[in-house]
Amino acid sequence: MIVELDVSELTVGMYVVEITQPKGKFQLAEQGWITKQQVIDGFKHKGIEKLLVDASKRRVPQTAPAQEKQARQIASSGAAKQTPGLFKRRLTEAKQLFNESKAIQRRLFDDAQNGVPLTLEPVKRVTEQSIEAIFDNPDALACVINIRHKDQYLLEHSVAVSVLMTIFACYLKIDKEIVRELAIGAFLHDVGKIMISPSILDKPGRLTAEEFEVMKTHANHSISIIENTPNISPLSLEVARLHHEKLNGKGYPFGVSAEAISRYGRMIAICDIFDALTANRCYKAGYPQVKAFSILRALGENNELDGELVDHFIKCMGVYPVGSLVQLESNRLAIVESHNQHDPIRPNVKPFYCLNPNHFEVSANIDLAAMRDDIIVKNVRADDFDLNMDEIIEFLSHEG
Repeated sequence: MIVELDVSELTVGMYVVEITQPKGKFQLAEQGWITKQQVIDGFKHKGIEKLLVDASKRRVPQTAPAQEKQARQIASSGAAKQTPGLFKRRLTEAKQLFNESKAIQRRLFDDAQNGVPLTLEPVKRVTEQSIEAIFDNPDALACVINIRHKDQYLLEHSVAVSVLMTIFACYLKIDKEIVRELAIGAFLHDVGKIMISPSILDKPGRLTAEEFEVMKTHANHSISIIENTPNISPLSLEVARLHHEKLNGKGYPFGVSAEAISRYGRMIAICDIFDALTANRCYKAGYPQVKAFSILRALGENNELDGELVDHFIKCMGVYPVGSLVQLESNRLAIVESHNQHDPIRPNVKPFYCLNPNHFEVSANIDLAAMRDDIIVKNVRADDFDLNMDEIIEFLSHEG
């Protein structure tokens, strides 16, 4: 499948077909795979803006067998420490998978808008890659949730919800065959939003009652589009159909009560709201994860969400979710690399930015449970310091 990507969305392993922007100024010597980051840097340096990529020919960078074996041993034993370079490699692979997922999502929206039945095979392929990564190590794609762009919420939200749903299902030890259907349903759950006018979809501020009624119809559009998708499973349709329903019967589009909402429908509602709360948009900043957790708990107490599942979700994500940013008492910013199961408020972190004066810095990884002279002060967002996750991920991926 040929898709057009911004140069910023390119990752190692993609197959480049053609340069499209600036039009007529550059021409590829030959089509082929991007084998190293320097090729992408070269595109950027020359001023190349957009390229055509064949998403069906993506190559996943191979992990060194010894490192991969060690990583699996660490994951299965529950040990908290990271092997050298493991988190950096995960960042690169997660970004690559995320960009490919967005390209597929963009094609789905185009097909839905044009009345063309959705093609399920690319969705199955990319969600299967996510599932394999997450089942091998539940933290593997958690950082994807933070690699976001304010102006791409429509594309990125469903991808993120699918990843969250997979992480949550893995934590709950749901059978992998079922997880496949859940991930596909989550990937497609908001496809009907393409039918809503941008003036409502992207409106800054509160929607009027009339506008909200229009907005709610996206769920009906999604259901209709998914029902007409060849080879879609009943379970995938179910999670998409239930993602806005509430246990108290005040959800939409059907207003069903608790007994009609399956466990999977309750799970996707939690994942959907969590991502909506934490994601940045053009017109509003997302909440830190800890604030989002408190809102989820309040919705559980109000009988809108399943309170028991909310507690499981928070335990699954961790007090400080992998991939989230924190401020340390040492006046540095760090990214959470992995959890410490026996000391959840002291995860393993990677400092990358010094405050006052503000600058990126190369620092060693810290196991806060072992090093007691530094602690986390609070969750933060990149925007709080005029940073963005793209430049943070870029720095961490190439550090050293």
